[in-house]
Amino acid sequence: MKQNKLVVTIGREFGSGGREIGQKLADKLGIEFYDKKLLQMAAKESGFCEEIFERQDEKPTNSFLYSLVMDSYSLNRYSTAPFLDMPLNQKVFLAQFETIKKLATKDSCVIVGRCADYALADKANCISVFLHADLEFRMKRIAQELDVTENKAGDLIMKKDKQRASYYNYYTSKKWGDARTYDLTLDSGKLGIDGCVTLLEEYIKLR
Repeated sequence: MKQNKLVVTIGREFGSGGREIGQKLADKLGIEFYDKKLLQMAAKESGFCEEIFERQDEKPTNSFLYSLVMDSYSLNRYSTAPFLDMPLNQKVFLAQFETIKKLATKDSCVIVGRCADYALADKANCISVFLHADLEFRMKRIAQELDVTENKAGDLIMKKDKQRASYYNYYTSKKWGDARTYDLTLDSGKLGIDGCVTLLEEYIKLR
């Protein structure tokens, strides 16, 4: 990379190790890492309570009643024109979108999920990555990580992947997981966690 700042965005199937790979890559490169921390920052900058971001996190819609009640607590610019008639989930997405763009202009970083690749699509110094793996690999990882049966892990994977795909497709008009959407796609089941980190490091050098 010729640019001084580098931003790596990571989309991921549930259980593919996206958070672990992102954290290890950030540590090796000596740059910031943002996953759940992004929600805290967006909440602080927007004025919404953090609970709203957690409830809306990578979910395309929410109940009308919940949105109506929680939206009454937003006392910042997102509750004034031209944002007044905007649904709560879209206000939350916009707040995250703006936080992601601000982070990308400040320092080099790795950002996991939250349509970060879409938010930074116009940035030449952004590398978008999608991580995937076969179901068996992901079931074993989730079963061990969450201390549940593999059958339960499989159900969680199906649910989470559906949520993430719906969220991404809803806000970006692109297809979640489509290789043409990203600069690079990696199979963490075949490459391993450390293998993915090493390949990403080499790819960054080539850029």
